[in-house]
Amino acid sequence: MTVTTTALPSGALRHEIGVPASALPAVRPAALEAAWEAARASAEAGLWGPARLIAFEDGVEIALTDADAACWAEAMAQGRGLNSLGDLALCLRLLALVEVLGRARWLRGFFAITGEGAEFHPALLAAAARAPLDPTGRFEDGPLRAMLDRSIPHAAP
Repeated sequence: MTVTTTALPSGALRHEIGVPASALPAVRPAALEAAWEAARASAEAGLWGPARLIAFEDGVEIALTDADAACWAEAMAQGRGLNSLGDLALCLRLLALVEVLGRARWLRGFFAITGEGAEFHPALLAAAARAPLDPTGRFEDGPLRAMLDRSIPHAAP
């Protein structure tokens, strides 16, 4: 299934997808890690992209208006494209990973972000590559945490 992309009068891009966010496919953990690196390089180079609106079949719309989110989505568009469900799934999983790292304190120990880059525990990448997305394109703590429960790192609550 393809993604229909249209330019809006504002300069933003609208991506229409014929499934809900929760139906987006899993991706390979290595692809997710490579997407992180590509997006980070894009941000360091100042390659900011347009705002994007992602419209799902169920009527849910996700607006990527934050400059960082738009930059990371642009890196995905330039690298792999955003023309298929798999491409869009990779982009949204990348953005969901960024979001969950910032809010879920229980993930400490599964990643380290330094000036030189990021290191992810393989279990975190594997979980983020296949965990279900909620209707707004984010990871819910419950399913993600369940996927990581048997992994080695244990973060402080």
